[in-house]
Amino acid sequence: MMHTDRLVIVEGKYDKIKLESVLDAIIITTDGFGIFKDKEKTDFIKKQALQNGILILTDSDAAGFKIRNYIASIVPADTILNAYIPDIIGKEKRKAVFSKEGKIGVEGMHTAVLTHSLKQAGIEENAVVQNHTNAYNLYQLGVYGTPHSKKKRLALIRALGLPERISKNNLLKYINRNFSYEQFLKMMEDINV
Repeated sequence: MMHTDRLVIVEGKYDKIKLESVLDAIIITTDGFGIFKDKEKTDFIKKQALQNGILILTDSDAAGFKIRNYIASIVPADTILNAYIPDIIGKEKRKAVFSKEGKIGVEGMHTAVLTHSLKQAGIEENAVVQNHTNAYNLYQLGVYGTPHSKKKRLALIRALGLPERISKNNLLKYINRNFSYEQFLKMMEDINV
């Protein structure tokens, strides 16, 4: 599996699911053109671009490039890595009809093609990731699975400057990439909810 500390941006949830099979990273979706109106998500992208950089992987159709260009316009150019998929005519298995341009998107790409695209963008294979904090730790600290966990989780997410809808897995990845377990425990003490 490949790994990057960069925030990875894809168009939709099926792209994200597909990419998670080859890449260990915090992966967010633009929800298609929804990114144009989502201030919270664009603020998060800007912050992450400055902190760790971003990697953009959109479909190779006009819509994908419109989204890619929009993201590139809101962050410094030197913080971006671009990964591109080839133009392959066809359709994804889950779809009944071809897309407007008839091209297969990220979700329909073979994993070998995605791996090659990521390597060409500069992502290395076999990077070691240390996971200090796990889902059980979040449960023990009351971030998930308790009657008041939502309040505590939102306080943590706000303290980290993350979007409120971040998934548990992406929250864990973010914490593990930016904090030791001891730093995380101290932060939880300081939140004091």
